[in-house]
Amino acid sequence: MRIGVDMMGGDFAPEATVLGAILANDSLPEDVQLVLIGDQEKIHELLARENYDAGKFEIVHASECIEMGDHPAKAFSAKPDSSIAVGFKMLYKKMLDGFASAGNTGAMLVGTMYTVKAIPGVIRPCISTELPQFGEIPALLLDVGINPDCRPDVLYQYGMIGSVYANRVYGVENPKVALLNIGSEEKKGNLIVKSAYDLMKDNKEFNFIGNIEGNQLLGDCPADVVVCDGFTGNVVLKQAEGMYHMLKKRNISDSFIDKFNFEIYGGTPVLGVNAPVIIGHGVSNDIAIKAMILKTKDVIEAQVTEKLIEIYK
Repeated sequence: MRIGVDMMGGDFAPEATVLGAILANDSLPEDVQLVLIGDQEKIHELLARENYDAGKFEIVHASECIEMGDHPAKAFSAKPDSSIAVGFKMLYKKMLDGFASAGNTGAMLVGTMYTVKAIPGVIRPCISTELPQFGEIPALLLDVGINPDCRPDVLYQYGMIGSVYANRVYGVENPKVALLNIGSEEKKGNLIVKSAYDLMKDNKEFNFIGNIEGNQLLGDCPADVVVCDGFTGNVVLKQAEGMYHMLKKRNISDSFIDKFNFEIYGGTPVLGVNAPVIIGHGVSNDIAIKAMILKTKDVIEAQVTEKLIEIYK
């Protein structure tokens, strides 16, 4: 297995990405090769500073970097030798099994759609987040940002995509899928959600259990997969992050609250595309980078992409 890592992506790159790659490499089996993509000189300098053998990685030089403030589409086109662009070229040519970056999210999405592209039959790819639960297995929320406006058939597909992910990555048999709504009743919600409900009920492709409300998302969620448009999902994601930071400022912590720390999740996959692409948080430190790389390995091994391709071919 070969995992490509954008070494120049993120607010604290390349130091955080190099340190995170070291931590990840020490936790990975020998058959996993990390391919570090970025400024070769800076990568070697940091590895030497840490007294870590550079020979344990494959290092691919990229002379340019897409900055966090760059326009995603323009930068991806204008900087063909950026670490993100080079990573996607390698992924497209199947020189990598997966590619991960904590860099410019927009550029990662542009790169995904320009190179590996959506699986034929998938209307709109999406990204997800994990909702902490009292048990060991989180619930999955999607979409959380790519598509702020969604048609009912897109929400329906999210139900199928999320169900495959929950089964393959979390090992949940026949995952329960719910729509996020302002009420549990079938006729509640806006026109889009009500139409999506009509499509989902009595379907034979996934286990739809109906609507759930925002106060059911965390801790003891009745669903394994929660479907919503990207606007709503992003608000939920940012609210959860804000709640975690608020509690930490109040010096309140326990094992459940600690599950809201983005560092332990590392990144989220772009679902519905032809290769594993993982997007990390821009403020990722070395621990979060390690988690992002390990998440990439899990997604590759779970063969989520292959299963979705099989479903839609």
